[in-house]
Amino acid sequence: MTPSTRRLGITLLKAGVSLALLAYLFTHVEIARLWHLARSASIPWLMVALGLYFVMIATSAWRWGVLLDAQGLRFPLRQLMGSFFVATFFNNFLPSNIGGDVIRIADTARAAGSRTRAATVVLIDRGMGLLGLVLIAAIGATLTAKFRPIDLGPISPSLLWLGCIAASAVAAPALLNPQGFTKLLRPLRVLHAEWIDIRLARLTDSLSRFRETPAALASCFAGAIVVQAVLVAFYLAIARSMRIPVGFAELALVVPITLIVQMLPIAMNGLGVREATFAFYFTRFGLPIESGLLVSFVGAAVILLFSLSGGAVYLARLRSGHAIPTAEGVAHQS
Repeated sequence: MTPSTRRLGITLLKAGVSLALLAYLFTHVEIARLWHLARSASIPWLMVALGLYFVMIATSAWRWGVLLDAQGLRFPLRQLMGSFFVATFFNNFLPSNIGGDVIRIADTARAAGSRTRAATVVLIDRGMGLLGLVLIAAIGATLTAKFRPIDLGPISPSLLWLGCIAASAVAAPALLNPQGFTKLLRPLRVLHAEWIDIRLARLTDSLSRFRETPAALASCFAGAIVVQAVLVAFYLAIARSMRIPVGFAELALVVPITLIVQMLPIAMNGLGVREATFAFYFTRFGLPIESGLLVSFVGAAVILLFSLSGGAVYLARLRSGHAIPTAEGVAHQS
């Protein structure tokens, strides 16, 4: 089997899973009620949701800039936001969310002097984001369990708090002892010793810079929490637009868990998996399944609409001949 055939097979399998999940969900909804709720959506609330998503992107770009600054790389916030706009477009219109990270790495690799350093920054940013995601989910689950004595399913508050602790324990060695962490990767030298040695040296240097700038890491983590809180507020605005009675605490549980579940490479961009997770929790809250599906679908539609702006930014880059922007500041060569 050729690589292209394998990729096609995996894509078709993911599409099949998405379609199967959606077909199952739609056999359990009343289409008339679904349509009625959708038609009643408040445009002002949807505009609030759109504005909140912009705030989330701006905060994410700022957080990324803090980590880049810790590496001695200074980019204007406007430029980082442009990269995030393009990354959002690629994340939503490619079969996986890897495309956006590739854009962000490419946009900073020239100034960083190596793709390894640029990739390390993006990976740390991703890791902080994931930790913030689990923390918000743990807080949301704890508050929901306190004020809504219902069965929250297999993902309990204690399990989420345990996940926070485990994620912190995994990340700590890389940031506190970069040399020891990269030694664990030395078996990779069997692939190509010289090439791996160069990358490991760059990785060690990048992680050491982060260890020397704990304030940057703390700011990044705080930014990650703000990003997740704003994303919860985004979905709350979507729910408010259709007068669906769900609160911030409940969505602080549902939204992060939905994002975590979407990371499983079993469906096309999480389609179907996302809707099934919303439906599962909304029914646990005593709400009709149609409410969960609509919050998921309308939220996804608003995000897709927003991400089109990233496509416009990318086209503008291509037309100007600057698909990869040049950073301001000092370019560190490795």
